[in-house]
Amino acid sequence: MNVPPKEFVRVSPDRLRSFTVELFRKAGMPDADARLLADLLVASDLRGVRSHGTWQAPGYLSYFREGKLNVRPQVRIVQDTEATAVLDGDGGLGYFPAFRAAQMAVQRAKRLGVAVGLTRNHGHIGAAGHYARIASAADCIGMCISSARYSPSPEYCVWQAAGCPPICIAIPHGNAPPIAPDMGLYIYTREQQTFEDLFSKMPDAFFKILGLAAACRALGGMLAGIHAEPAPGAFEGANQGSFILAVDVAKFIPLDEFKRHVDAYVTAAQNMKPFPGCDRAELPGGLEWRLERDYARDGIPIGRQHQAGLDAAAAQLGVAKLTPDK
Repeated sequence: MNVPPKEFVRVSPDRLRSFTVELFRKAGMPDADARLLADLLVASDLRGVRSHGTWQAPGYLSYFREGKLNVRPQVRIVQDTEATAVLDGDGGLGYFPAFRAAQMAVQRAKRLGVAVGLTRNHGHIGAAGHYARIASAADCIGMCISSARYSPSPEYCVWQAAGCPPICIAIPHGNAPPIAPDMGLYIYTREQQTFEDLFSKMPDAFFKILGLAAACRALGGMLAGIHAEPAPGAFEGANQGSFILAVDVAKFIPLDEFKRHVDAYVTAAQNMKPFPGCDRAELPGGLEWRLERDYARDGIPIGRQHQAGLDAAAAQLGVAKLTPDK
């Protein structure tokens, strides 16, 4: 999904952002929410994370149309301490409570050293990297974990016990590319490979990822109050929660010293031999950092299927089609 499309048109970030704002406005979303959502979706596209960019917009619009999510949620704080906060998303998309929780975690970490925001009663938060990067941009180590309501079935292998919770840990850096692993905790099999084939070749990888995924399910789901059964009257699509942590680096080590160490480590890793079939050695986060610069300059590649989905959504809402730059 996140491999660049072979056939595409280029669209400037500003054009794609304006188009996306208009889609959500026409669906009934308040202007400020539509702008924030468009900013975050286009940010994913800029980083090459197509699976969590504007590709998602038609699906979100369908959820609003079908009444599965609240298009005009009122996010509220339901529990609050000096270092923690729990936010209720009022049945809307998860971007809004997660964004606010990340900002609150950073503000409190700057004062206390460490702070956590939890969110519940909402839909998809998009890429976990959005919220971890809010912290790293403020010179905090950021971590975001999300999980959805999910009941393991005895019919399936324990490998599927945790679903596919996403996690991102973003580290403040200087001039070198960032360290920002942003991933779903799952191994996807390809058409020519079965689960059994892969498991026989690398069982340790499956055990380790399952362990991480189960822990993330506890943090992003259970701790956030996401239970196996929805509350009476809840929006059907409001089945997710998130755990967002901010750690102020300067409370532990001088910030400049930390960034020098990070940059030196990233640079040393880049000078190592790359993975087989790759043209350069990169730590997680480096590729997204490079694509963000390139796509901001050259335009975001939009594949045919992606464009068709956006055009169909525009036609349903009476919005002019997205026009490419090239």
